Amino acid sequence: MEQHQVVPDVVDVAPSALVQVKYGEAEVNSGNELTPTQVVSLPTHLSWPREEGALYTLCMTDPDAPSRKDPKFREFLHWLVVNVPSCDPASGDTIAHFVGSGPPRDTGLHRYVYLVYRQPGPLTCDEPNMPNNSAEHRRSFSIRNFANKYHLQLVAGNLYQAQYDATCDLVHQQLGVQRR
Repeated sequence: MEQHQVVPDVVDVAPSALVQVKYGEAEVNSGNELTPTQVVSLPTHLSWPREEGALYTLCMTDPDAPSRKDPKFREFLHWLVVNVPSCDPASGDTIAHFVGSGPPRDTGLHRYVYLVYRQPGPLTCDEPNMPNNSAEHRRSFSIRNFANKYHLQLVAGNLYQAQYDATCDLVHQQLGVQRR
């Protein structure tokens, strides 16, 4: 996380464990490059160290919006689920529905960061629900502020990098954002 400057861009300290994330055969591996085509759909596998009976918050965020050189919309929220039992986001409460990676054309590599936090108990959040067909409320999100607000403890993280391919046009269309 330090090597890719997720610390300090997204979190203050690196998590002590990795969240394992797979999209079919493609696996997220500490900053490896994956294509937007590979990561357009929900991950097929997620796993992190967990405690019996604990609830977790899962986040996927892009701190490089619209580009790493000009992150004026840092962060763009791709997925946020709270009250996750075990490693099963489908059983949690989704705040921001999953949106695949969609770096704009000619903006280079973007970091896509997965973070898992242990919750102090069940959460009732006042953030608006974000469907997967809208960019509203996703720009300028801060997982750091969200974690502080709800007293979350960072337990695991991982990241991959991606840059524009033709799938990004579909993601932008899905979100209703203007293409470059």
